[in-house]
Amino acid sequence: MLGQLVFAVAIFQLMPRPAFAQGDTWDMTNPASVGYHRDILDIDKTLTISKVVDATMDTHPDADVITAMEEEAAALEARGNSWTAGASQIAVGYQSMYSFRLNYATANLMVPVWNFGQRDAQRELAKQVEAGAELQAAAIKLRLAGLVRGALWDIALAKNRYEQANDNQETYKKLLATIKRRVELGDLPKSDELLAQTEFFQKRSVFINAEAELMHARKRYTSITRITKIPSAHVEKLVDLKELEQSHPALTAIDNRIQRKQAEIKAIKAVGSGQTNVIAGILSDEGIDQRSNHAEFFNVGVIVPFGGGAHNQPQIAALNIELSQLTSQREQLYRSLAQTHHEAMHNLEVNTIELNNAREHQKIAEELLSMKNMAFSVGEIDLLELLKIQSQAQQATLYAKERAVIMQRDIAAYNHAVGNMP
Repeated sequence: MLGQLVFAVAIFQLMPRPAFAQGDTWDMTNPASVGYHRDILDIDKTLTISKVVDATMDTHPDADVITAMEEEAAALEARGNSWTAGASQIAVGYQSMYSFRLNYATANLMVPVWNFGQRDAQRELAKQVEAGAELQAAAIKLRLAGLVRGALWDIALAKNRYEQANDNQETYKKLLATIKRRVELGDLPKSDELLAQTEFFQKRSVFINAEAELMHARKRYTSITRITKIPSAHVEKLVDLKELEQSHPALTAIDNRIQRKQAEIKAIKAVGSGQTNVIAGILSDEGIDQRSNHAEFFNVGVIVPFGGGAHNQPQIAALNIELSQLTSQREQLYRSLAQTHHEAMHNLEVNTIELNNAREHQKIAEELLSMKNMAFSVGEIDLLELLKIQSQAQQATLYAKERAVIMQRDIAAYNHAVGNMP
């Protein structure tokens, strides 16, 4: 009876812990490591997901693309603000006619001027490129926010599985010790000890793999963010948006690309048959004979190209193809975002019900385990049946914890689907 009483007290101490607590979403400062490979992450209580996204954006390769777009916008703006439509040219010449003993010297300045509406078209193009840099940055930042959110909640899920696996192996370790004592006292057969050892090593194997998955999740986070710090906790709040709006960063970014392409076509059309030029020059006529007359002429003129519109059509046609492709991509993107939005909303609805079911299941499983512990302590059931109930209770506890984390992950996925930044 003493052995049974000791066993009963030990079993009550091994009851599963409550499901997921919000205070330590992915904190794991002192893991019970079984391997040599460690992916270190320091908990920073001042760090938020928004700050993590900003840090990720600063080191992401796409940041160079944004910088290049800003430089392009500045260059186009400078061109649109120029008084001339291109580089001016100076032509200087000298001609001598020995037969008539005459010398000619000429100097001409040719300045390209803006065609009607051409300067406005160039300024509009610069405006679209400048806006595009900002909108593309917002779209890239949202995409990175989705990666960061996913990585953090993957860590939270892996951490839950790791902790449950650790709890399970500790439970079976203590259970094994208790059974050994009872075998020594003669209360249980040796086969029960061997069965308990088998279960313990199975739980140990699950723990080792769970820790490996947690290390992989932590490594994915550092690979994405390029930092080794992580927020202490985070709770996503569901945004109050029921429909996919046209102001979604990904949509506004591709809308800008379409508007830019339209501005490029308008700028080329404004060139027309070619660039208009204004010419001003001087001609000096002087004979070698001192009795000859010396004359200087000033001339001014305009060069207006015409009949060359057909030469611009291939370039305009190529841009129209690109414009059509962008329009098609925009429609495909909207459909993809709408599908993602629908799935995110549906996942929320399903998981809300599933989370409640999981918590009720956990309560029932824990109550049943308590009854079976008592039954085993008085010899009403054998060890095999107890281990079966124990495993079911542990699975129910793990599932309830996982559904709580998945609920938060689904909220984050929905917020991301409607274009909300953390």
